[in-house]
Amino acid sequence: MYFRQFYLGCLAHASYLIGSGGKAAVVDPQRDVDLYLQEAKEQGLAIQHVIETHFHADFVSGHRELAARTGAKIYFGAKAGARFDHVPVHEGDEIRMGQVTLRFMETPGHTPESVSVLVIDREKSEEPEMVLTGDTLFIGDVGRPDLLGSKADAEAMAGMLYDSLHEKLLKLPDPVKVYPAHGAGSLCGRNISSERSSTIGQERRFNYALKQIPKEDFIKMITTDLPEAPAYFRMDAAINREGPPLLEELPMPAGFAPPEVERMRQEGCLILDTRPSAHYGTGHIPGSLHVGLGGQFASWAGTLIQPEVRILIVAEDQDRVREARTRLARVGLENVAGYLEGGVLAWHTAGLPLATTEQISVDELAARIQEGRAPQVVDVRRPGEWQAGHIPSVLHIPLNHLVENLGPLDKEGPVAVICASGFRSSIASSLLEQQAFKRVTNIVGGMTAWVNAKLDVAA
Repeated sequence: MYFRQFYLGCLAHASYLIGSGGKAAVVDPQRDVDLYLQEAKEQGLAIQHVIETHFHADFVSGHRELAARTGAKIYFGAKAGARFDHVPVHEGDEIRMGQVTLRFMETPGHTPESVSVLVIDREKSEEPEMVLTGDTLFIGDVGRPDLLGSKADAEAMAGMLYDSLHEKLLKLPDPVKVYPAHGAGSLCGRNISSERSSTIGQERRFNYALKQIPKEDFIKMITTDLPEAPAYFRMDAAINREGPPLLEELPMPAGFAPPEVERMRQEGCLILDTRPSAHYGTGHIPGSLHVGLGGQFASWAGTLIQPEVRILIVAEDQDRVREARTRLARVGLENVAGYLEGGVLAWHTAGLPLATTEQISVDELAARIQEGRAPQVVDVRRPGEWQAGHIPSVLHIPLNHLVENLGPLDKEGPVAVICASGFRSSIASSLLEQQAFKRVTNIVGGMTAWVNAKLDVAA
């Protein structure tokens, strides 16, 4: 049996290629599928099956892309109701490839149609060697039951999740390996481990959500204090249900000279600056949104940009433009009008205005506070991060709610923004500039640097 996990860091997403006897299946593919095609070719495998454990909400999946390019069949749980040609699978249904059997388990809870896939290498044993759990069971966590909407839905789904975990997955032998669809950083769970695989035995011992507690207590625990899901989750789930358009059908971004970019900006195009925060701070197009191409670029772009908005990309070169376009498409943002040809240097050479954002260290911020020159400091991390420790007497506004909660801030006075590392605070800085704040500062290194410098922390 051939088996490989592919991990996409920016979406904390894991997908899988399984092969035997010259045939292969891909489980939970990302939207851009060349990596599976290349790997299958190198291993002498023909992709004949594309399995989705559920309708993903946090990214646009590659099931239709792979099917179009390979002729493979697409498999979903029988309750999916997908609006394209697919094979609906039920409990116990199987796919056989050479010496490998893929056996489906219906494991609703994260979504109604969720399935897990038992992987049996018959050359070794007739018992399952591993289980691909999708978003039902994570390492150290379980899937959220609330992504359908109402609290009643969440409680009903949590009850299903309890049954799927205790009546099915935890009935498997302890040595069975666990491979989920997400890792640390994904909002499809509450607090997923950074480990990318485990075993049923390890999860039975260490996963907080698998404790032997009454079902009612589990439902209450698993539906309380969940992090807010980004608005684009519902859109991506709908795209996956309908069948996303093929990437090859999306036009490649065109390059535009600075005067044309300025005209398009005046007409309402969003300038998306994808460069590192230090480059953005040194000089950027006024009013642009900064989301660095490192880190969780796709997730934050999906959170902050409406799908109907036309986007103009600013990047260091055309390779980065193409990467940005692909990563935007992964979360359903397809309305990329073009990019700034020649980058910010061309903009400057054309005599067009550049804005700057001050970048300071945590030591400089601490010195200003001590000297009585403290700016208004805004912490834009998530509530759980804030509660774990923050700078004393600063304002907390999570990044995804920043724009609608600016009332306490003075637009004319200095404002400094901090997050965990500087990635989200740079995004926040650009949002404040869009809202006409005059003196915005980004704190480089964020709370990680503040704590490492042994500066005061309040809880």
